[in-house]
Amino acid sequence: MNLELFLARRLYSSHQPTKRISSPAIRVAMIGVSIGIIAMILSVSIVVGFKNQVREKVIGFGSHIQVTSYDNKATFETNPIAFSDSVLNALKKTDGVTHTQLFITKPGIIKTDEDFQGIVLKGVGKDFDWTFIKQNLVEGRIPDPGNGNEILISRYIANRLNLKLGDGFLTYFIKDAVSARKFKIVGIYETNFDEYDKLFVITSLNTLQRLNGWDRDQYSGLELTIRNFDELDYVKQNIFFKMSIIYDRQGHSYFTKSIRDMNPGIFSWLELLDLNTTIIILLMLIVSGVTMISGLLIIILEHTNLIGILKAMGVRNGKIRKTFLYFASFIILKGMFWGNLIGLGLCFLQKQYGFVKLDPSTYYLSQVPIELNAWYILVINIGTLIISMAMIVGPSYMIARISPAKSIKFE
Repeated sequence: MNLELFLARRLYSSHQPTKRISSPAIRVAMIGVSIGIIAMILSVSIVVGFKNQVREKVIGFGSHIQVTSYDNKATFETNPIAFSDSVLNALKKTDGVTHTQLFITKPGIIKTDEDFQGIVLKGVGKDFDWTFIKQNLVEGRIPDPGNGNEILISRYIANRLNLKLGDGFLTYFIKDAVSARKFKIVGIYETNFDEYDKLFVITSLNTLQRLNGWDRDQYSGLELTIRNFDELDYVKQNIFFKMSIIYDRQGHSYFTKSIRDMNPGIFSWLELLDLNTTIIILLMLIVSGVTMISGLLIIILEHTNLIGILKAMGVRNGKIRKTFLYFASFIILKGMFWGNLIGLGLCFLQKQYGFVKLDPSTYYLSQVPIELNAWYILVINIGTLIISMAMIVGPSYMIARISPAKSIKFE
């Protein structure tokens, strides 16, 4: 029989609230561990969910990687770049690439009888992946790439210009000369990502080619979707080196950029969230450890008499320390149980019902996002157990300083 474990179980079961001075300390220690677990689970789940959802919105408008003309400046009025079938096939076969789609962007001005709004038309073809748009479509349908008059606008632009589904409007384009084109609204989307909702409308690729006077193989660029976001830099580097030695039929160079290059501010902000989460986790671990240390010291002081008797019976300090460490582990495990139950329960409720709301204009999301990751939850629990146990090993050496002769008389 494991004597230390047996004694720890008896001591733990004997600590009823009405019988022991240490019972409040045990409860405080257990609550401290529970609060730490709850805070860490919520922090990690919210940050992971927030990063993934915001990142998906940014990628939904710009894909993971874009290949454009090297001559382009930081503007949506782009220079054309030609893509031959051989170049397209080579990019499609790049390791890590799962989808490619050609696009054209062109700035314009929507003019109604009462108001006007500057926008960017994004022309897409039959190869366009509509998954993201369909997830955020609030009215109507996606436009037919073969119908040059159909257009998809955001709810922000529709409200701003007092437009509704089925309405037509003129869009003016200003470059060397002013030209106009009439479009009909067939769909309205809303992503709550104001930087894009205020700007982008989607129409046919062929329409913008004709407006620009470009050839059938000329586009603003090519968007590529990759298999795993963690491979972004690796895939971008491969495409960069592949395209840096290729020129289009007019001798123009290709330029490769990732979504991180196009939105450095947003991705820097998202990376900053990792630092905030790390600080929260460290603080919660310290809180859990300190409450366990104070609880263990109180338990040891209360059982000074028992420690003296065990020492007088010849039980070594190591075994006695081990007994109280077992005792502490029971408190930690109970605190972890309740922490996981409450923390995961709150995550489930928020994920299902979204009762905690956010201001979309500030956070890009209408409610607090939750994404549960089994691996992160496992690491939090194992880390909490190991660090909490490690922090109470030092205070347990106090047992070695207790004298049997004095402690047996201790009350």
